[in-house]
Amino acid sequence: MVTPNPQSPGAPLARRLGTVDATTIGLGSMLGAGVFAVFAPAAAAAGSGLLFALVIAGFIAYCNATSSAQLAAVHPASGGTYVYGRVRLGHWWGFTAGWGFVIGKTASCAAMALTFAAYAAPGFERPAAALAVAVLAAVNCVGITRTAALTRILLVLVLIVLAGSAALLYPSAGPAGAHDWLPRGPLGALQASGLLFFAFAGYARIATLGEEVRDPARTIPRAILLALPIAAVTYGIVGLAVLLVLGPHALAASTAPIADAITAAGYPQLTPVVRIGAAAASLGALLALIAGVGRTGLAMAREGDLPRSLAAVHPRFQVPHHAELTVAAVVIALVLTTDLRGAIGFSSFGVLVYYAIANASAFTQPPAERRWPRALNAAGLAGCLLLAATLPWTSVVAGLAVFAVGLGLRLLSRARSG
Repeated sequence: MVTPNPQSPGAPLARRLGTVDATTIGLGSMLGAGVFAVFAPAAAAAGSGLLFALVIAGFIAYCNATSSAQLAAVHPASGGTYVYGRVRLGHWWGFTAGWGFVIGKTASCAAMALTFAAYAAPGFERPAAALAVAVLAAVNCVGITRTAALTRILLVLVLIVLAGSAALLYPSAGPAGAHDWLPRGPLGALQASGLLFFAFAGYARIATLGEEVRDPARTIPRAILLALPIAAVTYGIVGLAVLLVLGPHALAASTAPIADAITAAGYPQLTPVVRIGAAAASLGALLALIAGVGRTGLAMAREGDLPRSLAAVHPRFQVPHHAELTVAAVVIALVLTTDLRGAIGFSSFGVLVYYAIANASAFTQPPAERRWPRALNAAGLAGCLLLAATLPWTSVVAGLAVFAVGLGLRLLSRARSG
């Protein structure tokens, strides 16, 4: 019997994660984005309609989560919707989903690195963000259990800071910016929902780790449906508190909403604690994001949709180290050249396309594989397409252009090989 070479493209990853680890990675991904980065641009789009936008984004995220959980239980392999789309809809749909995930989540990595640096090293954002990416990529390369362990530590710190912030903000809440408490119309609410979706998409990391969880048919659905409601409740509690203290106008102009709200509530001495929590949240999200993009890159490389060298699995640590180091290099280039708000919009577009294909894939599953009604798949598909179309036009144009490049390169590659 020949022992497989772990360095080869076909080598499997090790199943080391349980439900708690998988849930932690999903929560760490979500809580690093929405609470500290996305409320301001969402408030700029929706005004006081931010809360309504949050409900829309949460409902569509729930539809997507049920589709992802249902698919992951049947197809427990690295790659998430890249794999589901190939199996259920065809190779081109799978490639489109995988490309959307890779480009969208690479932009998310840049957004999280820049968020970390804005809180932890103001004035030195770009070099600090690049250093954070390099360090966390190294952590990921020494094993997925270390990723889960560090994410758990960061998540506990973040939850303590958020709970403390909410406890201080609600007693201080007043009619801040009462003159500005009017929603800015349905288009503004939908655009804000699309931006807020950036914050909810962390549970995708659980599905992309499908090859590394134990008993995936049970663990993945449990982890996804545990992580999402915890994150949604947290967003609602903190988002309402910040909105009540700052008001929509001041919130939209803020670069550090929770820190500004704590100062406005009369606790400026606690602002450094909030900054530490924001930095920890962003690091936790970045850690899990790099892992998730690396696993999708691994799956695409195995099929020849990305360079096959990215499918290499480290012989000792059993992680896709080539893919993760490549992701880190691209993210470092992005943090040295892009800004936070542009990264959020572009990321949302790519990930909404990814989940649209996930919902379409789940819709095709037969009754024996179904755990939720098809109506949720249809609602998720329609919601993703609607939110993607109503994002800021610069994000839509840039997203369409990058998708066109990816599909064109695949078509050219197939023509040459055929």
